[in-house]
Amino acid sequence: MCHHSRMARILAVAPVLPEHAATQAEITAELAEGMTDDAAGRAVMQRIHAASGIETRHLALPLTDYRAIEGFTATNALFAELALPLAERAVSAALAEAGLRVDEVDHLFFTTVTGVGAPSLDAQLATSMGFRPDLRRVPSFGLGCVAGAAGLARVADYLAGHPTGVALLVAVELCSLTLQWDDPSMANVVGTGIFGDGAAAVVMVGDAHPVAHAAAGPRARVVASRSALYPESSEMIGWRVGESGFRLMLAAGVPALIDGHFAGAVDELLAEVGWGRADVDDWIAHPGGPRVLESFSAALDLAPAALATSWAVLARAGNMSSAAVLHVLAEGGARAAGTRSVLFALGPGVTAEIVALEWS
Repeated sequence: MCHHSRMARILAVAPVLPEHAATQAEITAELAEGMTDDAAGRAVMQRIHAASGIETRHLALPLTDYRAIEGFTATNALFAELALPLAERAVSAALAEAGLRVDEVDHLFFTTVTGVGAPSLDAQLATSMGFRPDLRRVPSFGLGCVAGAAGLARVADYLAGHPTGVALLVAVELCSLTLQWDDPSMANVVGTGIFGDGAAAVVMVGDAHPVAHAAAGPRARVVASRSALYPESSEMIGWRVGESGFRLMLAAGVPALIDGHFAGAVDELLAEVGWGRADVDDWIAHPGGPRVLESFSAALDLAPAALATSWAVLARAGNMSSAAVLHVLAEGGARAAGTRSVLFALGPGVTAEIVALEWS
């Protein structure tokens, strides 16, 4: 169902990156040396990494520090320490852009798939930034790459029932900390070539909030959203969680899954809001990797330039899991009034999340 009467509005999107950047070639050289003794294995890694379309990635730590980290206890502690300031930066920037104060926020949807904790990181964020004690928190772990899109949709669902509310979506991913030096699998070879670190915060308000209609340039309204969980695909994307932390599952069949299912779900959402594919001005795709972006383009029959912003984010920062699609949203800037956008991502499940946005 779509609720045309009550639509959440996006006031601000703040993408942030950690300060340590490395070129793709530098990262490959460091990993190849640490992960394999075998020249053929190194050559495969170099070929796959070089074909990713990625030029640089940002890392939570200097590149040369990763080899000294041992075990899940250490990496997970580093996550808590390093993710918090990144989240704070994103939230501060987003609230400043929206013209709202920390104590005006009612609801916080926090997502990550690269570190775990109880209390979750959003509780520390709420304390460190001075959110109200009655802040409603929804920490999410496990949505992974789909969570940027899913988070926008779930926050919009919340605001439909709380039309004067102010909500934050915060995504923080330190993918580099999940690195498994002793995993020679093709999934790990591919994964170490595409994932990067980054965060983003989005400020959204309900339709009845006073600032929802303030004249501050074009803002997107969440018109409707759709979730799709694909059958028998649970081993295709995700983590195998164990003593060494998070080991990557990444099957070669993901593009085929997109080819088979994705366009149908998009068309169903468009039909629900009365749009056709030709009515969509702007496609905001999760930059999962070159094969994923190519599959999205093929499935939707898009011109090569249609996903240019997603390719640009991929080249500059890699796949930052849940934060990546929010970087693409931010990169496109404010669109002209009347622009219709479709934002989408794919993640563990395998699940897709598709969000229709209209700029007003």
